[in-house]
Amino acid sequence: MRTFFRTLAFLVISAPVWAAGGLAGFTDSEASGGLKEALSQGASRAVELLGRNGGFLNNDKVKIPLPDGLAQAEPLIRMTGRGKDLDELVTTMNRAAEAAVPEAKTLLANAVKQMSVTDAKNILTGGDDSVTNYFREKTQDQLTKLFLPAVKKSTDKLELSGQYNKLAGQAAGIGLVKGEDAQIENYVTRKALDGLYLMIAEEERAIRKDPVGAVGGLAKKIFGAL
Repeated sequence: MRTFFRTLAFLVISAPVWAAGGLAGFTDSEASGGLKEALSQGASRAVELLGRNGGFLNNDKVKIPLPDGLAQAEPLIRMTGRGKDLDELVTTMNRAAEAAVPEAKTLLANAVKQMSVTDAKNILTGGDDSVTNYFREKTQDQLTKLFLPAVKKSTDKLELSGQYNKLAGQAAGIGLVKGEDAQIENYVTRKALDGLYLMIAEEERAIRKDPVGAVGGLAKKIFGAL
């Protein structure tokens, strides 16, 4: 009996992860190929949705709000008659993100092309954040370097941005503001990437939910089996 249970345990542990979710009938190549089709579609769609006028500003899921340092002081700032400056900053931050996002298309496409079978398995059998985690790991550093100069160019035009950077830098030194938010351009870049990865994940979940809507035939088969 012990031998039987040991054998059963070995088979369970050794079973290919593709077997999860009805994928046992597909080869590694088919499963990873279907996922690549879906992610290519999802990434392209996310860039299209966010990289246009209102892509961030008019989407409550990804709209970039005032950083905490300014949000906490917002009532007082508005009382001094500078509410217009705050509104202009919010608009500028979101417009900067909209302008930067199209630059991500090539890097995202390359991340999909370079996806290994192991990467594909982890995504297909992973949780809701598996897509986000993959793209963050493969593209975040490069996209940050790509987005930052464009975002800074936009935010530097506003007087309030310079004032915020000066005060937030001092506040970060004593722990009142997060170090990552001490520069407005860093904050906007980070939020732009958060929004981009969020939308890619949403597009992928939409394909899981409705495989018929997938563009590629292989993606339809793979996601239809999940």
